Amino acid sequence: MTMAPLNIISSFQNYYGFNQPPFSLAPNTDFYVEIKPQLECFNVLSYALQAGEGFIKITGEVGTGKTLLCRRLLNSLQEEDIVSVYIPNPALSPEALWRAIGHELSLEMQNVDIHQVQDKIQKRLLTLAQQGRPVVLVVDEAQCLPEDSLEALRLISNLEAESRSLIQIVLFGQPELNTLLAQHRFRQLKQRITYSAELSPMDDASLQHYIQQRMVLAGYRGMPLFEKKALKLMVKATEGIPRLINIIAQKALLCAFGGGEAHVSEAHVRAAVNDTEGAKAISNKTLYWRELMLITLLVSWVAIYEFS
Repeated sequence: MTMAPLNIISSFQNYYGFNQPPFSLAPNTDFYVEIKPQLECFNVLSYALQAGEGFIKITGEVGTGKTLLCRRLLNSLQEEDIVSVYIPNPALSPEALWRAIGHELSLEMQNVDIHQVQDKIQKRLLTLAQQGRPVVLVVDEAQCLPEDSLEALRLISNLEAESRSLIQIVLFGQPELNTLLAQHRFRQLKQRITYSAELSPMDDASLQHYIQQRMVLAGYRGMPLFEKKALKLMVKATEGIPRLINIIAQKALLCAFGGGEAHVSEAHVRAAVNDTEGAKAISNKTLYWRELMLITLLVSWVAIYEFS
């Protein structure tokens, strides 16, 4: 009995020629697909970092791919030998934030008070600047920063040499970050945001390319599997949110696999949409209950396997 989920996953991947799941929700940069919203934001990041000044802010709704873009940025910084300081969970007090930055800079943080921490960080930044190595602080989920910690970021950005800042700061966050920064107390920080961009949902033209490229990256080598009506329905149901597209595409593929069908139809996508929280509701009048029951069963088996 315990082998059934494994057999299903193996059979599913063999059926389509996948060597790994094409629509995993993990922010795996190996599955990065160059679509217009991601490209536009990455170009802003690249230009702003070359300019070497101020804060950079990237905002986007839940599921639009901010963390994946953040990971791509971190990879590019590593390739260029730029020192990156990554804060993925910024719900930290000001002191904890300073210490987290010090830890990322490989500084000894034990048995030192906050003033010593700040002094150590400034000295390390000065040393790196003298070596010609820029430092970029990247904060993901920045809307979760406590207000006092957000103010601490402004103080960190004050660390400067004679001709340039010692550290650049990139904030990735949901739209709530804009609301937070709109407060009067953050007017100085807001003025320091020299570049900003919004990561928008993908448009209709990008969706087919995105789905096909994800499958190719997973090992698929055939013609497009998703019918045009299926893609049109997916655009409507997901409103271009990549996370929802991944979930629904995976379920629709499972549904087609379960029925032994060669293509993913509108009915398969409809069943997937109606089985997905957060997707835009589709009328049940034409819902294929057989597909819905099948996909629910298959997804349950996969979940059992993944958490066993």
